[in-house]
Amino acid sequence: MKKLSLILVLALASLTAKASDYVYYGFQPDIITNYVAVKKKLGYVRLTVELMIEGSGNLEAVEHHAPLLRDAIINIIGQQSEEKIKSINGRQQIQRECEAKVKELLTQETGQPLIKRLMFTQWLDN
Repeated sequence: MKKLSLILVLALASLTAKASDYVYYGFQPDIITNYVAVKKKLGYVRLTVELMIEGSGNLEAVEHHAPLLRDAIINIIGQQSEEKIKSINGRQQIQRECEAKVKELLTQETGQPLIKRLMFTQWLDN
């Protein structure tokens, strides 16, 4: 029984160490960009984007490349249809597309994707 308890404690300590090895980076200020709405009107989106970074040592590299990453996110959102912008499923697809692009860019620049997740923590559209 003591051996099982020790194994459980070691496993939990390992999980805690892994969970605490993430840091978050939020783009400041919020991202605000236009998209083409119905009848050629412009709509806009304001969103807060957070990156879950693997390893606190990678925060500096992500901060260094933040302008490149921000530009890629703005370009992706600006190409979306109003229908996609305004639907929950569309937003999730956009989020996944942005995450994939950010990972691709970081891999090109640093040799590693550096982030675990990209999250939209706030989304306002008109």
